[in-house]
Amino acid sequence: MFAVIAAVIFALALILDLADATIGTTIDGATLLTAGLLCMALHLAGTGVNARGRGVSWRRKR
Repeated sequence: MFAVIAAVIFALALILDLADATIGTTIDGATLLTAGLLCMALHLAGTGVNARGRGVSWRRKR
């Protein structure tokens, strides 16, 4: 889930960079890039993974 969020943030950052625009005074391309990298780090760390479903195949639940 965090990877999808990061992809959306990166796309928004790219569009803002290509249009040379900002969202307000504090949110710019660098801020969105940092937020996207944070989401990717959380995704790679395994945050948000269902611990109960880890390693269990759907066929074994029968």
